[in-house]
Amino acid sequence: MARALFSKGVLRMDNLFKGLRTVLYWGSVSSMTLMLGLIFMQVISRYCFGYTFEWSEELARFLFVWVVFLGSALIMGESGHLSVQLLARKLENTLPGLVLEVVVNLCSYAFILLLLLQGAKMTKVMTFQTAPGLGISMSAVYIIIPASACLMLLYLLKDTTRIFKAFRTRKSLKAQGGK
Repeated sequence: MARALFSKGVLRMDNLFKGLRTVLYWGSVSSMTLMLGLIFMQVISRYCFGYTFEWSEELARFLFVWVVFLGSALIMGESGHLSVQLLARKLENTLPGLVLEVVVNLCSYAFILLLLLQGAKMTKVMTFQTAPGLGISMSAVYIIIPASACLMLLYLLKDTTRIFKAFRTRKSLKAQGGK
């Protein structure tokens, strides 16, 4: 009974992460498309008509910031961040390999918590500043930093549970006489 409830919970979490991935993917793609369209429009209007919209360069820059942070959360969910894998591959499926994964995750928690706290602080400070071209609060631009940090934490928690499941599986195999 408990195992069936656990399986349903895992299935719901998997569906939640699939949905989140879809939203992040399309949010990132649409932001990138809009940014590239704005830059293209700006180049054409500058060279063909000698005029540029004063807000277009600023909006493209803000969209770039959003694309970077949405993409970072998306890549975190797919374990795709750049890393040196020499030692990790050598220690794969061993106890020292699992310990290495825990250490890497602890470092990731420290970095993401720093990003969350400092991003929230920066967002709060920037509420009083407005963007000159668009006239919007700069906190609307910087809010993506703590938001993406929360998403990264969510994905990191998922990875941490995977590591602990591997520890538990390894422990039960050892108790049954496996390696």
